[in-house]
Formats: sequence, structure tokens, C-alpha cells
Amino acid sequence: MLRYTLLRLLGAIPTLLLVIVLAFLMVHAAPGGPFDAERALPADVAANIEAAYHLDEPLPQQLGRYLSGLLKGDLGPSFRYRDYTVAELIGTGFPLSLQIGTLAMLLALLVGISSGTVAALKRGSMLDRIVMSFAMTGISIPVFVVAPVLVLLLAVKLHWLPAGWSGEAGAAKYVLPVITLALPQIAYIARLTRASMIDVLARDFIRTARAQGLGTKTIIRVHALRPAMLPVLSYLGPAIAAILTGSVVVEEVFGIPGLGASFVRGALNRDYTLVLGIVIFYATLIITLNFVVDVLYGVLDPRVRNR
Repeated sequence: MLRYTLLRLLGAIPTLLLVIVLAFLMVHAAPGGPFDAERALPADVAANIEAAYHLDEPLPQQLGRYLSGLLKGDLGPSFRYRDYTVAELIGTGFPLSLQIGTLAMLLALLVGISSGTVAALKRGSMLDRIVMSFAMTGISIPVFVVAPVLVLLLAVKLHWLPAGWSGEAGAAKYVLPVITLALPQIAYIARLTRASMIDVLARDFIRTARAQGLGTKTIIRVHALRPAMLPVLSYLGPAIAAILTGSVVVEEVFGIPGLGASFVRGALNRDYTLVLGIVIFYATLIITLNFVVDVLYGVLDPRVRNR
């Protein structure tokens, strides 16, 4: 198990380094600069500003300086929010994004696993067709379409929920963003659970359990659920990545002051360090979560770690 864990860890490090380098080059390749929106500055003032932020150095030297700062945990100062560092801006916005993402993931797991299991047990029935039709619809419609539709239906037409983020709305303000983020993942998890559960229920050890007179609920809970969850567990890495990246759109639609909103503002303002910091933060988080999922998969399935 230790060898398996170390191999996964060693594979994550070059992946993160590649993401950092590519993100750095792509941000600096974008037209314009972080100070282009300012009023016209005298040449000597502009040169002093670029020197202060090391923008006058060759690109390889800037990359080396940035990587050196990352090794010390320094994401640099924000070019546009000059009283804040990138780490402070991430620390302000991420807790809210984490709350919404965690709630969406929990909802997706609860509803997706339950509906997928029911669909597998009622295979070929009308209930199975309804669940799978919903799943296909959830996969096909992106979050930037789902969010306005939910706002129009549940907030504008029915007045059940607040349309945007408001401090006075209480817990109700979480409902629409969480549902919007969770719906596509519910669909994927339901399909994965159904397919995996059908496969597990056809195996010999399930037939043996039935021959011993065990009830369906006991068979599902004790014998079938754990092996059926392996594909779902392996999907959690991409699912969490989808929820994190999807939160950028959702936070803009609902006016949530999270990390996604900071990312959009940083991109529009050409705030190199803020965009890079958020990309690297998200990449580190996703790679770490994928690493944890790989390790858990190895714990649950010894065949994987023995390869």
C-alpha cells in the first residue's frame, strides 16, 4: 500500500508543475497588461511600475522568480487590489465556495446513489426509465442554462426562493446555487450507480446471499453497496473538479462573493497574479483530491494497489 501511495504522489508532482508552467505562459500570452486600463502614464512612471512588479524582466526569469516564490508559499501581490496579496483574496473567497461545493457534492451523492440503486433494482420498469431520462437531461444541459431557468421558475414566477445572494435571505440563499451545481453530478452518479449495481447484483456471491434467504435490503447494504460504489468513488475526482469549475459560472449568476467571482474579475482586469494564484490553488486542490480518491480506491480494492 505504501508503494502504491508513493507512486500516486510522485505522479501528482509533475502534473502540478506542468499546470503551473502552462498557466503562467498562457496568462502572459494574453493581449494587454494589468495596467492597460489605467489612464495614460508617463513613460518613466510606467517603466517604474513594471520594474516594481518585475514585468520588465524576460519571461523565463519571471517564471523562475514566480516558481521560487511558490516554493516559499508566496502567491505574490494582486496587481489590481494593491492592498491585498493573492493569498488573502483566496482566503476571503474560498470558504464560501467550499461551503456551496461541499453541500452540492453531498446532495449529488445522496440523491445520485439512491436513485441509481432504485433504478437498478427496478430495471426495465417505468421508474427506471424516468430516472435515466432525468439523468440524460441533467448531463445534457450545462449549469449556465440551468441556473437562469431555476431563477426564473422558483424565484421570479413562484417566489419560493431568493433569486440572488443576500445576507438577509438566510439559509434559503444556498438552495438554488447548490441545486444548480448538484444537478449534473446527480445525473452522472445515478447512471454510474445503476450500471455498477446491475453488474454487482448479477455476480455469484449475490446469488449465494439470496440462496441463504437474505432480504433485498440486507443484500444491498451488506454485500452489494461497497463493490458497486467503486466506479462512483473513482468518479469523485472529476466530479469535484466539475463542481469547483462550475462554481465560477454559478457564483456570477447568483452574485455570490466567492472565489469564482474573484477569478472572473481577475481575468477581466488582467490581474496576472490573481488569475495564476486561483488556477494553481484549484489545480492543487483537484490533484490532491484525486490523489486521496486513488488511495481510497486502493484501500477498497486490493487488486488496484497490487498491480
